[in-house]
This record gives sequence, C-alpha cells and structure tokens, in this order.
Amino acid sequence: MKKILLLAATGIVLNSCIPIRIAPSIKDYKVVKGKRFKRGLPKKTVFVFEDSKDADEFYNYVNTKFQLQDYYVDTQVPFTLNNEQFYFSFYEVEINDKAINLFPIVFDVAFSAALGNDEIEPILSEDAEPVLRSGNWYIAIEVFSNAEKDCLREDSISRNEVLPYLRNLKQEYLSTHNYNEVVFKN
Repeated sequence: MKKILLLAATGIVLNSCIPIRIAPSIKDYKVVKGKRFKRGLPKKTVFVFEDSKDADEFYNYVNTKFQLQDYYVDTQVPFTLNNEQFYFSFYEVEINDKAINLFPIVFDVAFSAALGNDEIEPILSEDAEPVLRSGNWYIAIEVFSNAEKDCLREDSISRNEVLPYLRNLKQEYLSTHNYNEVVFKN
C-alpha cells in the first residue's frame, strides 16, 4: 500500500505544473483602465475583448471597413455618432498563461541526490523549458474626440453613445470572414 501511495505521489509531482499567471477570460467585453489590464497600454479607459482570429486580422478589418488604405489604421480611426466626430485607437495585446513545470527540477534534484554529489551539472533544467507559456490575444480600443480625451471614462458624456458602437463593431468583426462585405454594409 505504501509503495502504491509513493508511486502515485511521484507521478503527480512529475506530471504537475504550478500556474503562476492565468490570462483573463472575457466572455463579451470589459471596460477597464488600460494600464490595469496590461502594462504598456495607455492610462485611458479601454474597451477590451478576446480576439479569436489570427494576428493582424483586426487591422485588416478596420483598414477595409473604414477604407483607410493603410493610413493611420491603428492610431486615429475616425467615426461619426450623432453628427459628432470621434476617433479610436486599438492595440493587439497578448497575455500569456505561465506555469512552472516541476519535472525537470525534481528530476535533477533526485539524480544528484542518487549520485551523492551536489556539484553535478543539471541534466534537464537548462535544456527543458521549466516555464510553460500559452498566449491569449485581446483587442483593446480607446476612444477620444476633440472635446474629450477619454470617451469611455465613467463620467464621460459620450460613453453611452460610444459603448453600443464598440459592441457592434466587435460583433461585426468576429462574425465577418470576408472584410470586403463590410464595405457594402456601410
């Protein structure tokens, strides 16, 4: 019985990973301060959603929909709501899941203990990847106008107009496969 428990415990330790960081799961969208969501984003409030498509797909979508011809596609995209001019900028953001793989560490410790020598170079720790990564991609959009620097702030007068627009933009992007169709919808 003790041998079975020892084998089970050894198997669990050798096959386990300890999560260090887990990327957020966003069902629909999230409105949050950019710096709080990911370092490197602006301090402004951003509209964030998970991007299930390939890299640069949102860029291609925005470029096609707004017919920008690769000019200021990700920094100052103009759109109009209720006869008022707004602009949005977007960021493609990757947040990785991170976990420590215990197998290389435990193997090296057990191997050097079995030989009775602490000065032996590690066998697996340097070659094996002790930290496993898998990335999750998000689109973060900030909106501004000539009158307001941050249109998604909670006390912003245009927040109630801009949020439905961004929800529709997100929905259209995720549901459209041929971005040229979007030009005909405009």
